[in-house]
Amino acid sequence: METEIPAMLAARQLVRPERFLFHSSRMRMKTVSKDELAAMDAESDRCALELSDARVDVMGYACLVAIMAMGLGYHRRSEARLHERTAGNGAPTPIVTSAGALVDGLKVMGARKIVIVAPYMKPLTKLVVDYIASEGYEVIDHVALEISDNLNVAAHDPERLPGIVQGLNYKDADVIVLSACVQMPSLPVVAKVEALTGKPVLTAAVATTYAMLRALGLEAVAPGAGALLSGAY
Repeated sequence: METEIPAMLAARQLVRPERFLFHSSRMRMKTVSKDELAAMDAESDRCALELSDARVDVMGYACLVAIMAMGLGYHRRSEARLHERTAGNGAPTPIVTSAGALVDGLKVMGARKIVIVAPYMKPLTKLVVDYIASEGYEVIDHVALEISDNLNVAAHDPERLPGIVQGLNYKDADVIVLSACVQMPSLPVVAKVEALTGKPVLTAAVATTYAMLRALGLEAVAPGAGALLSGAY
């Protein structure tokens, strides 16, 4: 999960003066199932507390489905609770969840109709689709890649994604969500899918990066990361 967000911020360092340091604390999860996701989410308070010792400037909860599997609107409760944990340690820190970042990023882009590529099994993908729909978006098509092993999600070849998108009914979509998962690689083909489809592309990792930069009060731009980080918004 620590792959694409640092890559985007490293690319940003080539065009802007700010420099970034990364700290991480991990919640355990091997199989992407509802039970393991709930157990993982229960560790988020510990992680926030550990990272607050480092007095970081922003924290990103980088697992979209763990949040969306906990019930509609849960990203707001999670962000508020984790912020309280950091404040209790004397280091109140802005909290960004990839779930909240994705729904907010779609709003920034003016999206109403979207299509989604998700690596999850079908029941979890339905939870994600329903969660995003509850935030006011119409999901006109989606695909579940049904990858249950978390390491296999990370190993999925992003070069497969353009072909997968071609099989979706994206013509009436305002935005293509190329990866509804921070873990599944997509950054190398974001620009390619935008060129192939003529549609703006968003991913969970791109949205999280945008939200973290905004929380830092910095210009939300990064080369090669698609429409949201192009500077157009």
